[in-house]
Amino acid sequence: MLELAILEATKAHNGQMRKGRDIPYIIHPYTVGMMLLKEGLDIEIVASGILHDTVEDTNITLEYIEKNFNKRVASIVKGCSEPDKSLPWEDRKKHTIKYLKTAPFEIQVVSCADKLHNIKTIKEDYKNSGKKVWDNFKRGKEKQKWYYTSIVESICTDKNLNSNISLFKELKKEVEYMFKA
Repeated sequence: MLELAILEATKAHNGQMRKGRDIPYIIHPYTVGMMLLKEGLDIEIVASGILHDTVEDTNITLEYIEKNFNKRVASIVKGCSEPDKSLPWEDRKKHTIKYLKTAPFEIQVVSCADKLHNIKTIKEDYKNSGKKVWDNFKRGKEKQKWYYTSIVESICTDKNLNSNISLFKELKKEVEYMFKA
């Protein structure tokens, strides 16, 4: 299953690049998957992490994922995808923040790894280019701060922070670091 997820994500994201960087996009879903694997999560969650952006950002459908993987993987990917990319950014992000508060753990943990890799990438870019990093985002630093701190409030609950999954603590720490004062 893991090899198939890597193959499908690689084909689906072929030619895409990371925002503001000259790096193939596939590095992001690979890293998300590896973070989940390192935490000892099951192969379906790891595969979902690798596939988490395929429905949202490529022509792969949930039906295709369910057929080629299974219902659980498709459900996790669906939970990590924005339902309507035609909506304004703020509306999509509000939906995600609200949904993640009550989402199943497996969706919260994949979303956590996704956001953690994103914030670490922003941190790395910040170290290299300073405040110019925020020019990569149409909504700028303040809206990014609102989004990431709201995500932390949604998924970094006491239950998740006290679990044996360190990703939640790390996300909280990295978001606090990036947006301090």
